[in-house]
Amino acid sequence: MGEPVRILLVDDHEVVRAGLRMLLGHRPTLAIVGEASTAAAAVTEAARTAPDVVIMDVRLPDGSGVEACREIRSARPDTRVLMLTSFADEEAVDASVMAGASGYLLKQAGSAELIRAIDVVAAGGSLLDPTVTGHLLERFRRMAASGEGDPVSSLTEQERRVLALVGEGKTNREIAAAMHLSEKTVKNYVSTLLGKLHVQRRAAAAAFAAKQRPS
Repeated sequence: MGEPVRILLVDDHEVVRAGLRMLLGHRPTLAIVGEASTAAAAVTEAARTAPDVVIMDVRLPDGSGVEACREIRSARPDTRVLMLTSFADEEAVDASVMAGASGYLLKQAGSAELIRAIDVVAAGGSLLDPTVTGHLLERFRRMAASGEGDPVSSLTEQERRVLALVGEGKTNREIAAAMHLSEKTVKNYVSTLLGKLHVQRRAAAAAFAAKQRPS
């Protein structure tokens, strides 16, 4: 077995951190290396403990967990951030993804969902809570109802393949390897399909891909 995933817990409620410690602390594949209750402390602790994954509350007393995520990711690109919040806020999802967060999970999620989310982001993947995905899909429904039609019909076959892999949480590098393309080519495909889907964020494209999967 390899080294355990190093985790930093960031939440201003001590009882939430205690619950997460109890849930995660006894698992041999995970190791809690630090805690913080503010955005400033989160940045400091991330620099001190070098975590693999930061579990970050979106709303903190001295600022936004999104800003703390941006600072941590800027200083340590290999550190993954999983936003954990009580609110399915579409703007916060977009801001979190822009800041470099790898996942966005609601606190109502079960323990198995949280552990799976940690595994996914630690391995380099990305993840959105199903409720959050539902909010993004509602945006697409409104767009279709306004007469803009189904934008996926405008995608080429290659773009649809890229979209499906984006929906699986694959990075550009992983998509490039799977499709035998260069990362630059994949980046161009992603940029083009975002434009065709009328979305600005990779997270929204991932939600759209989820809509296309057979049930």
